[in-house]
Amino acid sequence: MSKTVTLQLSDDIHELFRSRAAQDIRSLSNFIETAVLRYLERAEYIDEVEMEEIGNNRSLNLSLKPGLTDAEEGRGRVA
Repeated sequence: MSKTVTLQLSDDIHELFRSRAAQDIRSLSNFIETAVLRYLERAEYIDEVEMEEIGNNRSLNLSLKPGLTDAEEGRGRVA
């Protein structure tokens, strides 16, 4: 079920969003929803540069190894 959300925007931001929505042939509501979902999708994932840094960080990987072993062996629990 859809929910209604009230959002207060400055005139400049409203016009920017309205203009971009029109370019995409979307309603303003759909444009904002899609933009926020795209932002959240990108924010949830680690990019390739970060993943490489993690992979190359020996001390970090050594500190994570005991936890991985515990998880693989079924010890502990996720709170």
